[in-house]
Amino acid sequence: MTQQFEVGQIVTGIYKTGKYIGEITVIKELNFVIRVLAVLKHPTQGDLHNPKKIDVGFFHERRALAFCEQVNIPKVYVKPYESEVPTYEESLKTALNELVKELAEDRTPFAKKSLDILDSLKTDYFK
Repeated sequence: MTQQFEVGQIVTGIYKTGKYIGEITVIKELNFVIRVLAVLKHPTQGDLHNPKKIDVGFFHERRALAFCEQVNIPKVYVKPYESEVPTYEESLKTALNELVKELAEDRTPFAKKSLDILDSLKTDYFK
């Protein structure tokens, strides 16, 4: 059975390595345009093509998508969301803290570098 989606519907969507709650604003053939309302999972730091490696050409700082930012997400990565939508700031804090906790237990060079970047992002996010 195919899930039916409509403009204005609240959904979850995965974009790169982050997961978000958002509102569908446009329906395209292969994608939905989603307006971000909350963060469920903060993006992983570093090079997406070389996960968990630090000896890459450029170790990327990956920010969470911003509140009300619109993003194209392939339909296969979108699911309905039925619960109450948390505030963007609280959801970002929770997602960031969960990632920091996970990385703090890792103790690899990748985790250390990621934690350094996330510490800088935390300062920028919550001025």
